[in-house]
Amino acid sequence: MSDFTPLQALGPLAPADLSGHELKRYLGHYGLATLLAEHVRLHVGYLEAGNFRLWTQVWRPQAPIGTVFVVHGYFDHLGLYRHLLECLLARKWQVVLWDLPGHGLSSGRRASIDDFSDYGSCLHHLQQQLEEAGLAPRPWLGVGQSTGAAILATDALTRGDGGAWSGLALLAPLVRPWGWKQSSWLHRLVGPFVESIPRTFRANSTDADFADFLREGDPLQDNRLAMDWVDAMRRWMPQLLALPPSPVPTLILQGEQDLTVDWEWNLEVLARKFPAAQIHRHPEARHHLVNEAKPIRRELFTVLERFIAGLEPTDTPPRETLSS
Repeated sequence: MSDFTPLQALGPLAPADLSGHELKRYLGHYGLATLLAEHVRLHVGYLEAGNFRLWTQVWRPQAPIGTVFVVHGYFDHLGLYRHLLECLLARKWQVVLWDLPGHGLSSGRRASIDDFSDYGSCLHHLQQQLEEAGLAPRPWLGVGQSTGAAILATDALTRGDGGAWSGLALLAPLVRPWGWKQSSWLHRLVGPFVESIPRTFRANSTDADFADFLREGDPLQDNRLAMDWVDAMRRWMPQLLALPPSPVPTLILQGEQDLTVDWEWNLEVLARKFPAAQIHRHPEARHHLVNEAKPIRRELFTVLERFIAGLEPTDTPPRETLSS
């Protein structure tokens, strides 16, 4: 069991009680404690979303200019997004992070989902409850990594011109995974007979310390790939392809050394779905872009900050550029 399982006994989202040993240990383990400051407030706990309890954190600077919803990737959890969180807080955005069902400290079968639409439903529940509680000031931006980018893209394309999103940043977005043509037949063959297979830990970042941490130092990592998740992804892919384009301002960041998603094919698809998209490719970056080695991460975050700056309210004062 995870070293942080006792946190699952926490109640609904509320201002963080930092006197609790388990919460302090969790924040310290993932480097999030360094972001706590007098001018930053943290809400932490669970939100109910249908059949799921979602581990949620809301990081709120003084006088936030809007809300960024960060959606992590498959096998990830929100504890891995410290660098991105620091970047967004520096620009005075309120940041909402949550563990997907079956990930991190959220409920659900581990690394599994019945249907990708469950992810979108969870996002809507989360946004509705936070807005009602006064914890989701607009405008809203979405930043998603891999599967998280797929969730945000699907949501924006489904909502159409509803105006929910002022902008999206899709990092190494999933449409189909690397080697899908070769591996899909194997899934069809063994899927009905095998519930899961061992996970292969690839070096998905040029930061060797981060790759080692995923393999050896992160108790919230799952070690098996669930076949029903793959089946849900298979059914989601044609649904995304059938959706009409969206005019929402979009940034797509992609590493050219990515061996997790079929990035060249994916970019062609997403360029059609988001005709206003800016696409930035990095020749050395791999898949986990928010945890790349510092020189690559700084370059990617500079592009991200430039994109976000163009979406900020016009009366927003200049922000300091993050150097971490």
